[in-house]
Amino acid sequence: MSPSLLTSSPSTSFLSPLPFKLPPSSLKLPKRHRFRVSYPRSSAAEYPSAITLESRPDDLFGGKRELSGAQSIVSNLSPTLRLASSAVILAGALAAGYGLGTKFGGGSRNLALGGAAVAGAAGGAVVFSLNSAVPEIAAINLHNYVSGFDDPTKVSKEEIEGIAKKYGVSKQDEAFNAELCDLYCQFVSSVLPPGGEELRGNEVDTIINFKNALGMDDPDAASMHVELGRRIFRQRLETGDPDGDVEQRRAFQKLVYVSTLVFGEASSFLLPWKRVFKVTDSQVEIAIRDNAQRLYTSKLKSVGKDIDVEQLVNLRQAQISYRLSDKLAEDLFRQHTRKLIEENISAALDRLKSRTRTVFYSQDVVKVVEELDKILAFNNKLISLKNHTDAASFACGVGPVSVLGGEYGSERKIDDLKLLYRAYITDALYGGHMEEHKLAALNQLKNIFGLGKREGESIRLDVTSKAYRKRLAQAVSSGDLEYADSKAAFLQNLCEELHFDPLKATEIHEEIYREKLQQCAADRELSDEDVKALTRLRVMLCISQQIIDAAHSDICGSLFEKVVKDAIASGVDGYDADVKKAVRKAAHGLRLTREAAMPIAGKAVRRIFLNYIKRARMAENRTEGAKELRKLIAFNSLVVTELVADIKGESSDAPPEEPSKVEENKVEEDEEWDDDEEWESLETLKKIRPGEEVAAKMGKPGQTEINLKDDLPERDRTDLYKTYLLYCLTGEVTRIPFGAQITTKKDDSEYLLLNQLGGILGLTVMEIVEVHRSLAEQTFRKQAEVILADGQLTKARIEQLNDLQKQVGLPPEYAQKVIKNITTTKMAAALETAINRGRLNMKQIRELKEASIDFNSMISENLRENLYKKTVDEIFSSGTGEFDEEEVYEKIPEDLNINAEKAKGVVHELARSRLSNSLVQAVALLRQRNQQGVVSTLNDLLACDKAVPSEPLTWEVPEELADLYTIHMKNNPAPEKLSRLQYLLGISDSTATALGEMKDRVLPVGAEEEKFVF
Repeated sequence: MSPSLLTSSPSTSFLSPLPFKLPPSSLKLPKRHRFRVSYPRSSAAEYPSAITLESRPDDLFGGKRELSGAQSIVSNLSPTLRLASSAVILAGALAAGYGLGTKFGGGSRNLALGGAAVAGAAGGAVVFSLNSAVPEIAAINLHNYVSGFDDPTKVSKEEIEGIAKKYGVSKQDEAFNAELCDLYCQFVSSVLPPGGEELRGNEVDTIINFKNALGMDDPDAASMHVELGRRIFRQRLETGDPDGDVEQRRAFQKLVYVSTLVFGEASSFLLPWKRVFKVTDSQVEIAIRDNAQRLYTSKLKSVGKDIDVEQLVNLRQAQISYRLSDKLAEDLFRQHTRKLIEENISAALDRLKSRTRTVFYSQDVVKVVEELDKILAFNNKLISLKNHTDAASFACGVGPVSVLGGEYGSERKIDDLKLLYRAYITDALYGGHMEEHKLAALNQLKNIFGLGKREGESIRLDVTSKAYRKRLAQAVSSGDLEYADSKAAFLQNLCEELHFDPLKATEIHEEIYREKLQQCAADRELSDEDVKALTRLRVMLCISQQIIDAAHSDICGSLFEKVVKDAIASGVDGYDADVKKAVRKAAHGLRLTREAAMPIAGKAVRRIFLNYIKRARMAENRTEGAKELRKLIAFNSLVVTELVADIKGESSDAPPEEPSKVEENKVEEDEEWDDDEEWESLETLKKIRPGEEVAAKMGKPGQTEINLKDDLPERDRTDLYKTYLLYCLTGEVTRIPFGAQITTKKDDSEYLLLNQLGGILGLTVMEIVEVHRSLAEQTFRKQAEVILADGQLTKARIEQLNDLQKQVGLPPEYAQKVIKNITTTKMAAALETAINRGRLNMKQIRELKEASIDFNSMISENLRENLYKKTVDEIFSSGTGEFDEEEVYEKIPEDLNINAEKAKGVVHELARSRLSNSLVQAVALLRQRNQQGVVSTLNDLLACDKAVPSEPLTWEVPEELADLYTIHMKNNPAPEKLSRLQYLLGISDSTATALGEMKDRVLPVGAEEEKFVF
């Protein structure tokens, strides 16, 4: 809980107002007196050893009291003498009374006895008065005894018991006990500091010692503590201002805390805070916790960086005596140690930020490191104490220190801690090497500052990298590295001395080489001296060839890329001799290999290619898009091809290649196209392969090394190629007024440009062939669909299609595939219509399959299942009474390519639904006197029963069932059918025999009944 919640405020109801009814005299408060008392303490205690009174005890306890004359006499009498004196006084009174009675009574005995009685009563009164004043006299002597001490803590218990014994009184005597309680109450009130002051820690022992010296019982002493609480409460009511209210509330909290420690475990029932003052347990706990924390914090102030075992043991004992929990004690101890190191951190930062910038290793930096070493020494001491054998008896919280949670634990202070950490690493590397104990110190300092692993490693890497560069520069300038027997071993030893990662050292070597390369290549050319210097540096630093190539590719490549961009930006007309010279100089002067130069040039060239492609896609129509593609082809032929030749060191003015090389290239190209000689029928494909004469006329072909194969997806590249192919086929379309247009055909040279476009787009031979084929197939399909509009393939149409196939140039197998696809589609539509209209049966389907028509692929499975259902329904309604299980369950599903089990389920479902319906239908036909219909319906009933055997059927009019049986019997059915019908209609054998004899008379009777009903 936050301590701010425990501090007093005017709105806190720690002291609830109570309607106490006190006499007016109780409202008068004695003047408060403060004094210090001596107390045995440890070597670490901060209290004074001598008694220093701020006011005299006689003022504290009200000064000495004077005895009256009679009290003085009684005070000087011992209990025995007082008893004897009482006896003498009583005897003397009796004797005097008896003598006076005798004298004045005329010698009467009765008067003498009466006088003795009167005088004895008076003497007894005197004796009683003397004895009753003894407790008060004892109390006055007790008061004077205590107030006579300069230090009330020196009151002796034996002396107080001697006073009680001297006067023969008990401590339970009312007057004597009241004086004890009053003395104790005034002493406790004087020991407790006011609300604005803190406890010093010796109050509990002082009060306990004084209580024991007085010989008071705990209940009596506890009642005085409660009385003090009442006084504080009344004083709070009397002050009335917020500041005074806060002060009295804090005073009450200290009273609760000290009282709890004075009475220990018995305080829970001796001190009724909750009942008397209406406070909760949590408020009491807060009062105890806050005051214990303040006392423990005050105790910690004596602990410095020279902490030892004795101090830790004393702190543990103090924590227990203060009733402070281990958790709070641990937090307070860590907070104290954190403040101790914060002092060193602040001092180090002041030194670091005030140092001169001209001299880094000044006296201030040395002081900074000394402050940090103090922190590390203190941290090591706490770690060793934590691992001590008696650590269990030490104060809680002993262990490594950290700034987290303190002044330097926030994010805005982390930069200051990083400065200190960097300064310590720099000092550790000042001698050019890192010692082992410094590494351990750095790890501890990183943990103390709360730096993350990455933050610490980053700072250390930065400082160590600078130190490594410095050592490396010294080794190179002195020649130690160059003349070393093993340069790798020399560098490895250097890394080990600095505890530096060799991989990071390799990165530094690469950075040094790159810096040197940039200096040498500043004029876009590497001389022989530059190459020698770079080679020497590479050997000394043991840099791999892969890193060298990457550095040249990045640095020299960026310079070369700029030259290439300038050359490309000159355009078709600007690529002159000067530009060619600059390209050749950059390509060969920067010592770039062809493998490194071509990707650089290709990156810039492809960017221009993509700009042409973008404009072609954004063109208004296909013709304008084709024109942009022509510009792309021209740019490739006039600029990019020359650029590639200059990079390779070739010359456009050089004599042509040797005949052997030309023949070799031609053979390779022919072999590539020979793999696709089946496409020789495509006219457009023939035209893109120039002959010798046309090739000589066109000149040197454009380059294809730089293409857009990896920049555009295949579909986009083929679409662009198809766009230009359509332009070659249709020509240029020019629109004229009134909506007319003129088409200008192009010659076959456009196809040669189309071939170059394919190379620029990075299309393979197969991809180019596929574009031509797909376009030819698309043209053939459109015209074939018109010819085969009704799906009928006649001889005349076949000839027409053959002429179209030759005209388009589509290979025969693809033409046949298109024709088959069209006819199949048309036929499938016709078959689907026939099935939906019920004009297609199983016989016709089997004839189609015999004619090699793939019926199953034309008709969907759902439609084939519906056809099967209709076929079975026709069987059940045919009126023949026949049901061929092999035909229905095996052959028909096989012909329709449907699931046999699923088909069987369909049959059973239909049979069950038609069984009862057939009986109803047969009775209806019987009533209509339709004998032929009755016979057909009963046959359907028998067919359904054959598919799904049924139980005997029921009907409300048994005579009608008999008539149905008679009509079916007159039709001379097979015996097994008649027997099964008899079973289904529930007709007994005797009834069936009788009906067989009466079958000729059944119908007339029925006719008469119908007439009667009518």
